[in-house]
Amino acid sequence: MKRGIPVMWQKLNRMVTGGLLVLIVTLGASTLNADQQPTLLVMGDSLSAAYGIEQEQGWVTLLAERLEGEAQVINASISGETTSGGAQRFASIIGQRQPDIVLLELGGNDGLRGLSPTQMRDNLASMIDQSQQAGADVLLLGIDIPPNYGQAYRDAFTGVFRSLAEEYDVPLVPFLLEGVALNDQLMQSDGIHPTAEAQPIILENVWPELEPLLDRVLLAAEE
Repeated sequence: MKRGIPVMWQKLNRMVTGGLLVLIVTLGASTLNADQQPTLLVMGDSLSAAYGIEQEQGWVTLLAERLEGEAQVINASISGETTSGGAQRFASIIGQRQPDIVLLELGGNDGLRGLSPTQMRDNLASMIDQSQQAGADVLLLGIDIPPNYGQAYRDAFTGVFRSLAEEYDVPLVPFLLEGVALNDQLMQSDGIHPTAEAQPIILENVWPELEPLLDRVLLAAEE
């Protein structure tokens, strides 16, 4: 799917590589015992690490609030993360956290840096495969890159998400920033990162694909 993204996205040097963010949010009184609550792991970059806004405004925290008392949300996202970096630390994180659902939001920095789509695919595939072997469901969160990178590279880049979703039979959000990226009012001044006002829209982009996975996991937890 081809979408025009602001050319400002190419300003990669504005990206700030932050420290590891591992945010565990368990809100309110639990309807399930703590050891029965499903665990959601978000592996992402700055789009999931609430870059440039308050942590509590980010879409991952909004997700945790929506799941109050039903699930634990672990945010292992790092600003500036590539799929290579994510793959290198993934085995340790999934082994420690043992998530029921993995939301995989990586690839944007690979594209902005013009890295190999083939290598990006291999890295994402490794994380999907490890998740499935551990018994976790996977939701793949896709992203797009600016048209100035060339149509051939852009097609190869976005094609990675579609092909992985088909190969591994996992749900896909084709474009995480749908309804956000082309709206200057919803983007920070760098043209790369969404504002706080955009975060509920991002969550609504994720929710239709996430909800069926949650329903299945929550049903299993109650049995």
